Amino acid sequence: MPPDTYVTSHIHVDGPIPGPHSLLTLASAAHNADGVLLTTFTANLRELPGATLHPIALQSWRNRAEDWLSTRRATRPPAIAMTAYARWIAQLPGRPVLVADPEAQDYLFLYWYLQRFTGQWPFARTSTDPDVRERLPYTPMCTLAGCRAPLARTS
Repeated sequence: MPPDTYVTSHIHVDGPIPGPHSLLTLASAAHNADGVLLTTFTANLRELPGATLHPIALQSWRNRAEDWLSTRRATRPPAIAMTAYARWIAQLPGRPVLVADPEAQDYLFLYWYLQRFTGQWPFARTSTDPDVRERLPYTPMCTLAGCRAPLARTS
């Protein structure tokens, strides 16, 4: 069996659920079992047609106007961004494992967007094991000034 490659992700959204609200940014890092960073993927996505900015998200983004503007730079249509993301995952060595925090929105949005725009879930499995998350190094993936939190701890 090929070794696992662990993928941590960090997202920004404009509401609590996908569909009525949009995935705005996606950043992922792939690590081997020893925690060595292999490669990264980042994308800013266009809002979904007809989606709206949730009032609570609006308040949050108002306090971070520069971050909001950063999420809107060089945006790609969701289908193009998610197809590129699925290709990136397919090219990883070993079996790709999404490392997810069960309390975060990352899994929900990633699953919905990948199914909606690529028709697949490209991960071999998903790990919610906190020991796996703890074993991965801090990888500062978030490019927004307001979230400089380490990726492995926020996804």
